[in-house]
Amino acid sequence: MPHVKPAKKVQPLWKEWDYKAQKKGIHHTVYDVNGNEYTGEWLDNKKHGKGTQKWKKNNSLYDGDWKFGQRNGFGTLSSPAEGGGTYKRIYSGGWKNDKRHGYGTNFYTAEEYYEGEWYCNKRSGWGRMYYADGSIYEGEWYDDKRSGQGMLRLATENRYEGSWKFGKKNGPGKFFYLDKGQMYEGVWVDDIPKCGEVTDFGREGAPDPTIYPIPEIKLMDAKAVLGEAEQIFLNDQE
Repeated sequence: MPHVKPAKKVQPLWKEWDYKAQKKGIHHTVYDVNGNEYTGEWLDNKKHGKGTQKWKKNNSLYDGDWKFGQRNGFGTLSSPAEGGGTYKRIYSGGWKNDKRHGYGTNFYTAEEYYEGEWYCNKRSGWGRMYYADGSIYEGEWYDDKRSGQGMLRLATENRYEGSWKFGKKNGPGKFFYLDKGQMYEGVWVDDIPKCGEVTDFGREGAPDPTIYPIPEIKLMDAKAVLGEAEQIFLNDQE
């Protein structure tokens, strides 16, 4: 008995045309109606893989990874430098769902930049921020603000080590006045030292020490008095 092959099912022509019209694989530059440009890889009509996007509105440029039409993976965002002709980096690092996410470096100005962890386009986790006035913050962040444990070192080398909340010194912390040879240790509320103890710290080698050393406290139980007073402010912050 002869073998008869089943008839091949014929697909409608529109399906073939639609398949050919879809953007997939590597393409040359594709121009949107709004003037944006994209050069790179596609999958199912979406930017997917490696690619470069240029926005007409502000001429900013992104070069890096894409996933289903959004920036995902590692990439660099740049903007035109003054005078034109060249680009300056704005952000280089991790992306997720079109937002800064993971570890990356963001340049705010030529003097100010942040390197560290991001979550959903905000500084969150551990990071280091360099400020234009020469100070450096290194520590924890949350919701784009200094929050948790961290150290702020000023251009004078004086520094604060301790707790932060809402971007300000809040909670227990130490401030080292290295130029004077003193240290404050106690409780802070919104950047203001509320209750604590000032002691001499490296006064002999300080560049501009105080005239007299701090006198000894004569209270019978100074630690207990100080601890009780500090607890009042700490309870208010809970």
